[in-house]
Amino acid sequence: MILTITAHAALDRVIFIPEFCPTMRMPADHSVDYVGGKGFVVSVALSCLGVRNLAMGILAGENGRRLEFLLRGYGIPYNLTWVEGETRISHVIVETKYHRHSHIMTPSYHVSPEDLQVFLSRYRSQVWEADWVIAGGSLADGIPDSFYAQVTEIAHQAGAQILVDSWDEPFLQSLSARPDILKQNLHEFCSTFELDETSLADPTALLTAVREIRERNSMSAIVITLGPNGVLLVTKEAAWSACCPAQSATSAAGAGDSVSAALVWRLGLGDDWAEALRWCAATGTAGVLTEGTGEVRMDDVLQFLPQADVTFL
Repeated sequence: MILTITAHAALDRVIFIPEFCPTMRMPADHSVDYVGGKGFVVSVALSCLGVRNLAMGILAGENGRRLEFLLRGYGIPYNLTWVEGETRISHVIVETKYHRHSHIMTPSYHVSPEDLQVFLSRYRSQVWEADWVIAGGSLADGIPDSFYAQVTEIAHQAGAQILVDSWDEPFLQSLSARPDILKQNLHEFCSTFELDETSLADPTALLTAVREIRERNSMSAIVITLGPNGVLLVTKEAAWSACCPAQSATSAAGAGDSVSAALVWRLGLGDDWAEALRWCAATGTAGVLTEGTGEVRMDDVLQFLPQADVTFL
């Protein structure tokens, strides 16, 4: 079983417009609410792939109730910790003319030390059932930057492996606990390690930088998602890249989270790194063809799988 952790939930309100025009009236083509928050979105992708999982997270208010309803609609088992306040809304603005999306976030709830201990107690009781944990996203107000290090230590004590997908200080503090896989997108990677993103547009320069940082920080494995340019994976022993033919995106929101879902799923089935990465590329590509955050269609994944190009670097 795969257990996902969402420390900062969101209700994704996806608004489709042709083009964002500042100061102008912009009627939307349509708007739909979807599951938000990295761990929850990973659970959506896993559910679409037919993989058993448990979603754990912190919610509040009416937006939280709406989010719970959406999780139930996917048939995702969950264990939720409720706090005072309101779950944030992530307004995902999809510009259909340019096939791009932006996020506008509303304020969110505060997590007290008592709330956090309730969540961690529930996590400790559930993690023994898990083979893998996937934890990611920003941290809600009140949750310390050491959170991902703490959930990593708890996972390892229970014999589970863990993927952490975050950035900046929470990511850096997780390194002391040695997550089994660390994942970021290119922007998060550059922000965390204070690198010039434009200088890493060259694949050779990017590979060199990732290898140096992985070695310097004693990471077991690091995955960098690159949007339409696919996925880069670097371990102590080797490195691979994988990509599929670029698609005209309906919405790319959550595509990176579907990569996390596919990677852990396939490794759990016994695939080697290269084969798991092939599924990552196919699943991430399939993820841009749906409107829903993190949603994938298995038929699309299987269509892209033979087209996934995995290169040993």
